[in-house]
Amino acid sequence: MKQTSYRFKIIALVLLCLFFIGLYLTYQTYGNWSFSLPIRGKKILAFMLVALATSVSTISFQTLTRNQFLTPGILGLDNFYILIQTLLFFFVGGVKMLSQESIWMFLANILLMTIFSVLFLLYFMEKATGNLFLLLMVGMVSGTMFSSLSTFLQVLMDPNEYDLLQGKLFASFSNVNSNHLIVAAIIILCSVAYLWHVAPELNILLLGNDPAINLGIALHAFQKKALVSIVLLTGAATALVGPTIFLGFIIATISYRVFNTYRHHQLFLGSFLIGVTLLISGQFLVEQVFKWNTTISVVIQFIGGIFFVGKIIAERKKA
Repeated sequence: MKQTSYRFKIIALVLLCLFFIGLYLTYQTYGNWSFSLPIRGKKILAFMLVALATSVSTISFQTLTRNQFLTPGILGLDNFYILIQTLLFFFVGGVKMLSQESIWMFLANILLMTIFSVLFLLYFMEKATGNLFLLLMVGMVSGTMFSSLSTFLQVLMDPNEYDLLQGKLFASFSNVNSNHLIVAAIIILCSVAYLWHVAPELNILLLGNDPAINLGIALHAFQKKALVSIVLLTGAATALVGPTIFLGFIIATISYRVFNTYRHHQLFLGSFLIGVTLLISGQFLVEQVFKWNTTISVVIQFIGGIFFVGKIIAERKKA
């Protein structure tokens, strides 16, 4: 892709982001800036962090697997998060859990997901002798197991506890804790910095495993480090706002269309801007157009399902 064309698209996306940010911050505030700006500004920061984590992790993961249909969710992290929340609400109680949403609980969620994923990756990558697709298959089976356990416990729960739990199992930007934002920002920015640093290696991986090894990349060690960074990004975003199924797939699919390039630096920046635009405009529609009759997670899943089916049909026609 020509550099001038890329710059033009980036400038256009930046202007579009600024437009929606300004619209979201100022629409129907009625001059109450001291009240509205802190609340909406906190949401804007959450949008940016989730967009950054989701876009970079999804594109990096699709490069590692060389499959644009897969997302980090295939490792079972979303289902594992749901299982953690279900266990806590089942044994501790919903009211007590919601009243004790401390920074330590937030860190514990990320830590549990990270420890599980790292042990999972280290163990099965050794067993699979570098076969990444066998690892993904085990991840799918694990995700199904976590989902089944969660469903079993939810059936046994008190209806009131179950109702409180549902609020934690859908992506929500409405009640983001400011302290959580700081911790999530540190984790996300550090992980993104690593993937940004190894973007040239990710470019080479698009050639295939054998060419990458011949060009001097220690493939298995690189895959482990990249997957750990992807897990940290996914875990931090999930712990911050809840599961965002299909969000990464939507952002990555649009990014590949808009930026027809293999360079990950360009894809990372472009996908981040696309993600911010989609999330802020989507939240604006939910709050101001639908008047909270739905949630942004429902909108994401609906549009993501259409994108997924449409991409399958498009790829089938090409074949």
